[in-house]
This record gives sequence, structure tokens and C-alpha cells, in this order.
Amino acid sequence: MFDNEFPPLGGGTGVVNFHLLEEMARRSDVIVDLVTSSRSRTRDETERFSERITIYKVPVDNQNIHHATNRELLRYSWRGLRQAGRLLSQHRYDVSFAFAGVPAGAISLVLRLTHGLPYVLSLQGPDVPWFEARYHSLYPVLTPLIKWIWRRAGAVTAISAEQAALAHRTMPELELVTIPNGVDTRAFVPAEKAPARPFTIICVARLIERKGQHHLLEAFARLRAASTEPLALIFVGTGDAEPQLRELARRVKVTDVVTFKGFVSREEMPGMYHGADLFVLPSQHEGMSIALLEAMASGLPVVVTDTGGTAELVTQGKNGEIVPWADVPALTASLQRLLNDADRRKQMGQEGRTRAQQFGWAALATRYLDVCEGVRISSVERQNPAAMRSMGRLTKEPRV
Repeated sequence: MFDNEFPPLGGGTGVVNFHLLEEMARRSDVIVDLVTSSRSRTRDETERFSERITIYKVPVDNQNIHHATNRELLRYSWRGLRQAGRLLSQHRYDVSFAFAGVPAGAISLVLRLTHGLPYVLSLQGPDVPWFEARYHSLYPVLTPLIKWIWRRAGAVTAISAEQAALAHRTMPELELVTIPNGVDTRAFVPAEKAPARPFTIICVARLIERKGQHHLLEAFARLRAASTEPLALIFVGTGDAEPQLRELARRVKVTDVVTFKGFVSREEMPGMYHGADLFVLPSQHEGMSIALLEAMASGLPVVVTDTGGTAELVTQGKNGEIVPWADVPALTASLQRLLNDADRRKQMGQEGRTRAQQFGWAALATRYLDVCEGVRISSVERQNPAAMRSMGRLTKEPRV
């Protein structure tokens, strides 16, 4: 398995990987070796995640746990491939699994070409051309490689219908299996009773322009100016846009009621949602937001933009509200409506919790493993049909 980010490095992709490994650790018929990144400049690291899961971390000299530079991604590509070569000399693998076409998918492609190892590719967001504005100058250069990686994969998965549609803009003929992200509904539960406090809005996301926190700040300032009720806004996450967001909060005169919490550990996140009345994610693009699923599981009403899994998770007026990207007046109006209607917020939160319970990690891990098994069987059939007829459904110790 290849993923350039894994907690505490990275964002949603690493979180997805972590939870899938938790579920795979409960399976006695699966062995996983994950090759990911270490913050070290020179030192390779090895960790035992569980009895049958080992994590190999290659040094990339990471400078920001929430964001990998292009140089760090290149280091991961080369050193991850080198680590994969060492592992292939020691073990037999049935399939490789790549989180994102670039850089992880490139490693799986090389192993397919050099060792005949079939691979599954999971599209994650920025690896899909034209997903993220800051990579628009790179997409024309990378798209031929990305299409090659997609074409040689045994299976390609997407995490939402919108992500699949975006991928089809680049390769209309690409066959995709849609498997959404999940949420731990045992850890993220509704608060038993909200204490007396200001009406609190929470936004959980990296602080980058694509996430739209600047629009939320502008809408929040308008809401505060029109309201007599005490209000508060909490940002959870770090990112390159933090200095600009702090300056914007100062300009719109809300610094006294806006909190930048920075990085918050997974163990502390349930409490963060319990301290809020409303979750807002005003993103331009999403794959399928883990934070949105966590907020729903925590019983919060949500306000989101029409992007990245919204149709699968949110129904207008049922468990939240949907507003256009960058439409500050529309966002302000949604915040105002929910501020003024506690009963509606409660009903939306209950509906969100019910929907989130359909996205448990155990079922999603099984779906990914079924895809891997299908790719393994297809590969064996192509290489040796006679041997395939004598095999059972699973090898004794299939290894990813």
C-alpha cells in the first residue's frame, strides 16, 4: 500500500488510510505493508500497526505536517519505490494499493511494469486534473502520466459521484467504482447536553483558499452585525492561508470572537464538535469531506457548498443547507436562518446522524478488499488460467 501521507502527516487521505487499516487489522486473512512518509531528513522508520500490518516510513524532510511540497512528493516517489523494491525481494504480494494517482499511483505503475504486480488506485482529489487551482499549472504536464496510471490500473475507485464526473472529463472511458469515505460513529456521537455558551460555528479544514474560510469570515461578520445574540466562530486546522485569514478577521472586526485552534488531535476532535452548534464547510472543491461526515455523526446541522459528495451526504433543508461557492450573501442568509431556529437545527442534526451511520468503516474496508480480490483474481487468470482453476478464492496470506 502506498500513501505519501499518514497521520500525523497530511489531511483527509491519511485519515481514510488510518481507519481502513484499523478495520483490516481485524481481519486474519489480510497482510498489509504500507509505505508512507517520515518527517525525517535521512532516517527510514518502521512501525508495527498491528500483528499483520507494518508501516514503513521513508524520509522526505517534511516541513509542514499538513502540506507536502513538490520536492517532498518527489522524494517520496523515489524513496518509496526503493523501499518497495526491498519489500518485494522479501515477500510475495498479491496486489498493490495506491492512495492517489500521483505520487503513489506512479510507484504502483512502476511495480506493474517491472514485476507484473497488479494495482488498485483510489482517487483522492488533487490527483484528479483540474481539482485544485494551485496545481493548474502542473496539470497539463502531469495529465499524460495520470492517464497512463489510470489506464494500467486493475481498478480505479472514486469517493463521490462528483469526483467520478471530474475524472471522466479527463478520461471519459475510465471505469470507476465509487466507494465513499466513512466515519467512526462510535467515537463521533451527539453531545448529551449543550452547556450555556454563545452560538458557535465550527469549520474543520486546512486553511487554504480552496476551503473558502475567507467567505465564511465575511458572512460571519455580517451575521454578527445583524444579530444581538452572542456568537463565536472556531477554525480547526492549519495552512498557508492562516496569516491572511487572521488579517481578514481583524479587518471585519471579529477577532474577539474568532478562534484559530490550529492542529487538533483525532482524540480531541469529538469534543470540538460537541462545543459547536453548527458546522460550515464553504469549499470550492472536495473529494468527500471526512470532517463533514464527523460533524453529521456528531449530530450537527451543516452548511456546505454544492461540491464533493454533497449530493450523497446532504439534502437541502433535511440535514443541512447547500449554498453556492463564494456566495457570501447566500451563506449569510443560511447562517441567519439556522441561528434563529433551534428546532430546525435539532431536526437537521438528528437526520445527519442517521445518514452518517450508513458510512461505517468496516463495510467500506470490505468493499475495498473485495475490489483488491477481484483485481488479484483477474491478474492470475490472465497469467495462468490453469493454475487459477485449482486455486481457492483467497491465497493463504494475501499481501497488499
